[in-house]
Amino acid sequence: MNEEKNVPITLGEKYMLTIREASIYFNIGVKKIRRLAEDNLGVFSIYSGNIIRPKFEEHLCRISTI
Repeated sequence: MNEEKNVPITLGEKYMLTIREASIYFNIGVKKIRRLAEDNLGVFSIYSGNIIRPKFEEHLCRISTI
């Protein structure tokens, strides 16, 4: 039998994060992450509600306040 093994991936290794995962990873509230994602659709977020982690990290470095 061929069994697929689940490889645990930490949030820091994932390319895409859900709103909730991004909130935990960046220690920012869910509502604030959702608002940022809606305001920056196509920059670091995609329509399905996922955050592109590396692009969001770059965005956080560029802005001075959240």
